[in-house]
Amino acid sequence: APVARAAARPLPDPSYALPVLSSAQSAAVDGLLSIAGGKSFSVALLDGVTGSGKTAVDLEAVAAALAQGRQALILLPEIALTAEFIARFTTRFGAPPAEWHSEIKAKARTEVWRGLVDGSIRALVGARSALFLPFRDLGLIVVDEEHDLAYKQEERVFYSARDMAVARAHIGDIPVVLSSATPSIESRVNAD
Repeated sequence: APVARAAARPLPDPSYALPVLSSAQSAAVDGLLSIAGGKSFSVALLDGVTGSGKTAVDLEAVAAALAQGRQALILLPEIALTAEFIARFTTRFGAPPAEWHSEIKAKARTEVWRGLVDGSIRALVGARSALFLPFRDLGLIVVDEEHDLAYKQEERVFYSARDMAVARAHIGDIPVVLSSATPSIESRVNAD
């Protein structure tokens, strides 16, 4: 018997609402596009004070991945940050990303899983467990607030989602962007 599927979700459009960037943001975007536009492993640390426009810069790296027809994963450390991020993403791309976190219901989880596998979901914003989802063609990982301790899983299996994002990007030969106003010591040393 046929299985009922949810209505197709609108795809984010990388050229929907191009941002007006400051010169510092434009320089950062140029740097990220040099790696996000490629199809090989690299790690970038985006370091800027709160309110400097890091999210706008991150979204331009996402736009580059989407323009290539690839998928993007944006990790957020707290569920509470999701609604604001989704609003900014939707303003930029004309469509919301899919969500993945502990408050997502089982039916929605199944739809996200299927959408990632068949490629109908192009962008996902999620908690640390989103790293383990079956993306069909993941082209970029962004770890927002990479320094946040909430990325550390300290139950059952211990891991740091920031470090796992870098490992997944290495395995998948894709770029990863670590973004923070207060980068972790590890990320700062690695960047230097």
